Formats: sequence, structure tokens, C-alpha cells
Amino acid sequence: MSPVVRIVRRPLLVSPDGLPAALHPVLRRVYAARSVGTGDELDHALARLPPPGGLRGAAEAAERLARALAGDEHILIVGDFDADGATSSAVAVGALRAMGGRRVGFLVPDRFRYGYGLTPEIVEVALARRPDLIVTVDNGVASVAGVAAANAAGVDVIVTDHHLPGHELPAAAAIVDPSLPGCAFSGHALAGVGVIFYVLLALRAHLRDAGWFERRGVPEPRLADFLDLVALGTVADVVPLGRVNRILVAQGLERIRAGRACPGVAALLEVAGRDPRRATAADLGYFVAPRLNAAGRLEDMTVGIDCLLAPRLDEARVLAARLDGFNRERRRIEEGMQEQARALVERLQLGGEGELPVGLCLFDAGWHQGVVGLLASRLKERLHRPVVALALADGGWARGSGRSVPGVHLRDVLEAVATANPGLIERFGGHAMAAGLTLRAADVPAFAAAFDTEVRRWLAPEEIAGVVHSDGEIAREDLRRELAEAVRQGGPWGQAFPEPAFDGRFDVLSTRVVGDRHLRLLLRPAGGEPAVEAIAFNKAGEAADGLPARLRFAYHLDLDDYRGGTDLQLRVAHWEATG
Repeated sequence: MSPVVRIVRRPLLVSPDGLPAALHPVLRRVYAARSVGTGDELDHALARLPPPGGLRGAAEAAERLARALAGDEHILIVGDFDADGATSSAVAVGALRAMGGRRVGFLVPDRFRYGYGLTPEIVEVALARRPDLIVTVDNGVASVAGVAAANAAGVDVIVTDHHLPGHELPAAAAIVDPSLPGCAFSGHALAGVGVIFYVLLALRAHLRDAGWFERRGVPEPRLADFLDLVALGTVADVVPLGRVNRILVAQGLERIRAGRACPGVAALLEVAGRDPRRATAADLGYFVAPRLNAAGRLEDMTVGIDCLLAPRLDEARVLAARLDGFNRERRRIEEGMQEQARALVERLQLGGEGELPVGLCLFDAGWHQGVVGLLASRLKERLHRPVVALALADGGWARGSGRSVPGVHLRDVLEAVATANPGLIERFGGHAMAAGLTLRAADVPAFAAAFDTEVRRWLAPEEIAGVVHSDGEIAREDLRRELAEAVRQGGPWGQAFPEPAFDGRFDVLSTRVVGDRHLRLLLRPAGGEPAVEAIAFNKAGEAADGLPARLRFAYHLDLDDYRGGTDLQLRVAHWEATG
């Protein structure tokens, strides 16, 4: 039994009257539905960024880093194994070296041996490299034991993170995390790469005031040169695109379109077949990030960071090709896991009279640990409920990831389960919409029951429904390439600032299957011309028995890149009876 999916139109949250009159009326409506009501809010200039002094802990981190540079200390960056962690590591290493750091390296935990964060085991690996200072990026705020282990060895730790803290903070030399209680920084939704970028802004200002660059004869670096990496990590981590993040992403995309991307980003766009001159946030999120993430999922994110740090395009191309190969293998593994997950879901439905748990937990001993997060995400999108997917790890442990839906804070759910069931969950952490956890494989059934019980406190079974949000209808005379281009350039679009979608009634003139799974349609607005091409990805099966002559479609305006990016096409998200 599939959940009901319905089209819901977005209300205007502010008046569009304060927006520039030159904007297309459709864009004015789109912005007003996203709480943007003035032209100033559409200004993505770097000068609009809040200063780093407002980020709690940034000044202390900058002062400790400045001492490390002055003392020629060995600085070791300890990152995460996803795209945010990779870009964070690359930005930290690249910028510190540009500021005169001669001994700056990085270490990425092996997710299959050590899991996430600065654990005592990772500290032991790090100590073999004899660091004087460890800087975590995109992790560390929950690493109480790991920081204690480093302190015991006489090594200071600076934590830079954006995840929610636990009840106890690590005893680090400095902690920079906009999620900390009492941090009033307006960019509270920064990704890990945004946090370290801000720490580096604070460090550069500190060094400038101290006369460092003049005394050492070091050219003051342009940190804007790293904004393509900041944009990539921000989009990849699916953090809300509030004002600060929109500026960071817009500035990074501007650099990419101008041909000023670092060799690694340029090579990843190239291997993905994307034109950097027309790059959008979607290109980073759907084409570049998966290739980068594939290294951390299947092998070692060191390859990804090396690609981002490559000084020349020819070197970056070799590494990007390896990442592309990882991504092809990841897709193959994921497709098999999705088939197995569908079978598990069908068995649960048959066994429970068609009703699935509201909070769904699936486990298979043969699943790949690095791909369960993607599996959870796909199932969440299809079943419209929180999903945890778990794989078997060494030593009888089950390790996995969860994805949630609006209204259910996944990390809080896991904390409630852990509090009510002491010892059930060994380790967990994350965000409202995504989290990771480890528990004994033998305890998976007990966890699955407790997870469903807790999710039901947040979400009633009758509330489970898929929603496709629409920004309303578009007049048929506005179904033109010019509006599609204006919408594409009107972003950056992303989490909490979604790409505009529209809805309307169309006559279905023809359909044909392309690429085995996709459906190409020729549609005509009900009541008039012109006909317009449309593409519905992964929906060929839903049209196997044909489509009615007229339907209500929810769609995105798009440009057909296979035709040089000049022809309008509708990218179909959903269709339903016209009623």
C-alpha cells in the first residue's frame, strides 16, 4: 500500500510588494513564498556576510592557530568521510598552507574500522604522525573521550563542527559550533565547511592585525578562492540555505561559472558531463557530490581530498576518474540493496495487514555500511516516513543511518529511545533530518520496536502522506525558455529554499520510454497551445498501462541540457487525476 501523494500550493509568507518590479511576477511569487520580501535579501555580495567575530569560539580558535603557525607546529586536520568533511579538510589544509603553515596534513577516519568522529582510536592513529595540534572539521563536538585522549598525550584540539552537541562538551582548546547553546551567530545553519571557512576568516584577520603577513613575507591569501569548495560542501550536506549559506553558495557558483574553480571541482564537473559555465547548486548536489561521497562510502575519502587539493587539472582528472569509478560501483551496490529493501517492505506489509511501522527500521547483514544512508534516504522519499537502515559491522555490531521527514527531529527521537532503553544504542548523533547510530546486531528488533513507538509520538499514522509543494500555476504564455532561465539563475535553490515547482492541467499528447526507466512526454496546457516537452525520471513503470488524456502535473521548469541548454522542458515530479 503506497502512501497518498498530494499537491499542496505554497502560501505567500510575506508580501512581494517590496521586491524589485523588474522581477518576473512568477519569481516575485516564488520569493514571497520563501519569506523573501525585499531586494536586499537577494543581494549575494560577500559584503553581506556577517563578520566572523560573531561566531562563538572563532576568536579563541584563531588565536591558537596563530600560535601554531608562529611556532611551526605540525597541524593535523581530522575530517569526516563525506563531501562536507572532504571540502572542510581541503579548505583547512589549503588555507593554512597559504597563510604560511609549512606542516599541515590531514587524516580521515576509516568509517568501517573506526566510525565517525574523533574517537580515542583515531587519536591513537593521529598520534603516530606526531601532531602538535589537532583540528577537527565537520566533527568533534561529541568527541569527549577522543579529545580527552589527545589532551592526555599533550596534544591540543580545536573542534570545528556544526552538529548538535551532547550533554557534555569535550575539553578542547576551542570549540566552534553554531549549534552550541548561546551562540547568536546569524549563520546557525552553516555546514562544517562553512564553520572552518569562518574560523579561517577570523585567523586571517588575527594574523593581519599582528603584522604576520608583512613580517613573514607571506602574501595575504584571498579566502574567496576557496568558495567553490565551500559551496560544494554546503550543498552536499543538505543544510538549510538561509541567507548566509545562500551567499556562500552563490559566490562559489559565480567562481565556477567564471572558470575560477579549483582543478578538483573543475575535473569533477567535467567527468560528470556538466558545463561549469552554467553550473547550478543542483549540479553540485546531484552530480559532483555523489562522486566525491563515493570515495568515503566504498574506499577512503583521502582520494577525494587529494582531488580537491590537486594543484593541476591533469592531476585532478586522474583522481576524478577514480571517483567516478567508485560512484558507478556505488550505484550498482545501491540498486541491489533497493531491491532487497523493497522485498523487506513487502513482507512487512503482508505481515501487518498492509500497515508499515510509522518509524521504519530495516536491517540486512549483507548490506554495505557505506551505502545504507542513501538507502534510508530513498526509502524515506518513497514511503514518506522516518527510516533507519542498518548493516552488519565487525564484532556483532549493526551500524547505519537514518533519514527523517519534516516534523520529526531524528536526533531527538534517537536520544529519547536511548534514554528510555539504557544500553540499547551504543552511539548516535546527527541532525533533525539525518543521523547515524551503532548498536548490537542482536538488539535490532528491540530498537526497531522502540523507534516506531517513539516516532508515533511525533507523527500519527494518518499524517503519513507525500506532499509535492507547488508555487502555483504558470500561464501558458509564460511557459517559455526565458522564464526557465530566470528561475535557474534566481537561486541558489536547495534545502529550506527549494527549487520552484509549479502545477497545472495538461493534455497528454504522447509518451515514450527512454533509458529503460524514464518517461518522455509531449504535453499541451489544457485549453490551449503551445505543446511542451517533459521528462519524468524513474517513472516509466507508473505509466506502463498508459496515461489518461488529461492530468494534473506538478513540475519544475528546466532546460534540456542534451540540446545545448536552449529548449524548455518540464521536469515532472508528480501527476494525479484532474478531479
